[in-house]
Amino acid sequence: MAQVPTGSLFSIASAFASPKTITAITNATEALVSCTAHGYTAGDIVEITSGWGRLNLRNVRVKTVLTDSFVLEGVDTTSTNFFPAGTGIGSVRKVTAFTQITTVMSPSSNGGDPKTVTYRFVENDVEYNINDGFTATSYAMELDADSIGSAGYTALKSLTDVQTQTTLKIVTRNGSIVLIPCTVALNESVLMQDGQINKVKVGFNGTGRLTRYAS
Repeated sequence: MAQVPTGSLFSIASAFASPKTITAITNATEALVSCTAHGYTAGDIVEITSGWGRLNLRNVRVKTVLTDSFVLEGVDTTSTNFFPAGTGIGSVRKVTAFTQITTVMSPSSNGGDPKTVTYRFVENDVEYNINDGFTATSYAMELDADSIGSAGYTALKSLTDVQTQTTLKIVTRNGSIVLIPCTVALNESVLMQDGQINKVKVGFNGTGRLTRYAS
C-alpha cells in the first residue's frame, strides 16, 4: 500500500560498541559471519567493515545468532565475482544507541542515480551506454531552530564536530526501515523567512550502500 512521509521517525546512531574481529564470512543468500563471543542478539543493528567493497560500511540487521556467529539479514553474498571467497574478513560494531531527531521538516534524498559511460566505436554510427555504478546517496532536512538543546540536536552537533562514521535510521509509518551509513553536517546558521518558523539545515552524506527492510 502506498504511504506518505507523515509519521516517519528519524534517528541517528549516537553510540557504538567496540569493534569485534570478523574471522570469516560465507558466500550465501544470507551471509553467515564468524565472530568469536560477539554477544549480539537478533534485531541488533551492526556496521560491517569488510574486505568486500560491496559490503564495506553497510549497516545491517542481525537475523539469527549462535555463540560465535550471526546471520546478516538480507545480505546476499553468493556471487564469488563480487564477493571473492575468503576475502571478506574485517570487523563489526553494534549500534548501542539511536537518538531520535525531532522537529523534522522537508526531508529529501539526493543521489543514488545510475552512472553510465557512453562510448562509440569508430566503425559504428551508434553510441552505447553501459552502467558504471551509482552516485553517492545523501539526505537533507530542516529542523526547528528552537530544538537546540534537544537530544537529537545535540547528537547531530557532536557528530558534525567529530565527523565520525555513523548511521541514519528512518522508520516509516508502516514500519519499514532504511539504514544509511553517513557522516553528519549540521548548519547552525538560522534560516529566517517571513511567514515561516526559524529553521536550521542538516545534511547526511552517504558513505556506502543503504539497506532497506520491509519491517
